[in-house]
Amino acid sequence: MDNSTLQGLGTVFAMAAFIGVVIWAYSSHKKKDFDEAAQLPFADEDEHETSDEQHKDARSNKQ
Repeated sequence: MDNSTLQGLGTVFAMAAFIGVVIWAYSSHKKKDFDEAAQLPFADEDEHETSDEQHKDARSNKQ
């Protein structure tokens, strides 16, 4: 095999992998998982706000 054949096979493999990932990402059976993952940044906002308030209260009690 010469170099150009290996490059061609590498290109075909990369294209097949890309198409596989696109099909997997846009398949309907993964929609629920992706919807849940999309909401993760908003899941702990209340906990974060509460812990910030607790830190402020703790600092003010030390003074």
